[in-house]
Amino acid sequence: MLAPTHALSFAGLEAVADPRVDRNKRHKLVDILVIALCGFVAGCETWVDVELFGNAKWKWLAQFLALPNGIPSHDTFGRVFALLDPQQLAGVLRQFVQTVTPSLAGEAVAIDGKTVAGSAEKTTAKQALHLVSAWATQHGVVLGQVATEDHSNEITAIPKLLQLLDLRGATVTIDAMGCQKAIARQVREQGGDYVLAVKDNQKNLAEAIDLQMRRTRGKGVQRRKVQTREKNHGRTDERTYTVMAAPTPVKRQWTDVQSIVRVCRRTTDVQGKKSQEVRDFLSSVPENEVERLAALVRGHWGIENQLHWSLDVTFHEDASRIRQGHAPENAALLRRLALSIVKQDTRYSDSLRCKRLRAGWETTALEHFLTIFAGN
Repeated sequence: MLAPTHALSFAGLEAVADPRVDRNKRHKLVDILVIALCGFVAGCETWVDVELFGNAKWKWLAQFLALPNGIPSHDTFGRVFALLDPQQLAGVLRQFVQTVTPSLAGEAVAIDGKTVAGSAEKTTAKQALHLVSAWATQHGVVLGQVATEDHSNEITAIPKLLQLLDLRGATVTIDAMGCQKAIARQVREQGGDYVLAVKDNQKNLAEAIDLQMRRTRGKGVQRRKVQTREKNHGRTDERTYTVMAAPTPVKRQWTDVQSIVRVCRRTTDVQGKKSQEVRDFLSSVPENEVERLAALVRGHWGIENQLHWSLDVTFHEDASRIRQGHAPENAALLRRLALSIVKQDTRYSDSLRCKRLRAGWETTALEHFLTIFAGN
């Protein structure tokens, strides 16, 4: 039984600091934020969409919002979100996450960056917004995001993002850009484990791992293996995970490192064409936990498949032309909050796209998603 709509709590949104001067306030900030969040849950992509949604749902929204001057115009939504400090909305996202997953113990936290392509503006030479996000693989929620100038600055953004998280008992997985000694040390100091991809950006490390893998083959050194086989849309993926204790030179340089992992992926496409890829990883997880390591490596790509893919295909993030002030980052936060809310739903068996359509068409569905957000 759903709580009455008027009884839903929006305390997190009510606590957001209003960036406007008093004389320009015709609409309450919480009304603007709630309408925008409902709109993004229900399929809106632009401020014009949000205004149309608000007008279509005016009677329903008036049950629990003040709306002293009706539904704000799309220009008002644009101005407010351009002025709003993104850290305020980021705090709302973190508050929601804490209700869904109060502890990250046992959780795999995947960290990766994504560029919002449409946020670039040629006339002003404004670069596209690049965001580094933390994704809770099991719970399916965005734990936080940090904006950076471009992909190359992820190294400085990742420590800031980690500081926002309580990593006790969690395992952080990061692609090669985050394979840095300082990041590994920070994860361990915050109580988490790490699994870091290794590429040529760490040449000496990559060579040490390759040497250890090759020179110990057939020499009685313990090597644990796990093999998996998946078939999807006619393509077959076979993966072999080989896990060993980290070599001594590596242990001297990396905080609490325990194991190295090599993943050999063999792919056969629908035409029968074969390809092979080899990737190496460094981890603080012991080498005897081979099944866990294999699951962590495989699970890291959930941030691509479940988060980034959904943002682009379902929310059309890359096509967004929201560009003014802080609005691109705030719109990105709304998308991630909306996606995280819908991901928590167990009532409907629809796809993510269809759940959003339901929210736009059916008031009961939208009320259900609002109840998830409000924690009722």
